[in-house]
Amino acid sequence: MSAISLTINGRAHGPIEVRDDLSMNDFLREVLGMTGTKFGCGAAQCLSCVVIVDDPDGTSATNPTCVVPAVNFDGKSIRTIEGHARDGELTALQEAFIAHFAFQCGYCTAGFLNEAQVLLERLAAAPVARGDLEQTILEALDGHLCRCTGYVRYHQAVRDVVLADPARYLEAGSAP
Repeated sequence: MSAISLTINGRAHGPIEVRDDLSMNDFLREVLGMTGTKFGCGAAQCLSCVVIVDDPDGTSATNPTCVVPAVNFDGKSIRTIEGHARDGELTALQEAFIAHFAFQCGYCTAGFLNEAQVLLERLAAAPVARGDLEQTILEALDGHLCRCTGYVRYHQAVRDVVLADPARYLEAGSAP
């Protein structure tokens, strides 16, 4: 057993005693009651279970939770699907996912949304040329599996968010 403390969606949790082999996915779902993060393949291959890990330097990355012990997240700051909307207001990315019906069963949606959010943050820090946008989105979402094959709709939703605010996400002078 180990005691862990971490920040989830801006809220401190812990110290909480957990088994050393308890997965982060099980910690979120069973200990904290946060059921938005899904357990898909159990092998960190489908990526429906990813959460966003915020690094102290201001960058973020996704991390699978199904095979990673909760103790590995001790001291970290993470965001889950539950942390996107604020005061009942959906983000532009969530709105775009809905507008494009970029989900069918919804099982993979949390992983895609978290990955897309990290991409948007990366593009805000380092915009890309409009001509590189399609490949950039494709590479960012690569590896996420959708059982219902909604890939095109996820891609379109992310592209629409970027193109709705080109001054933020695209290099200056890139034509929308």
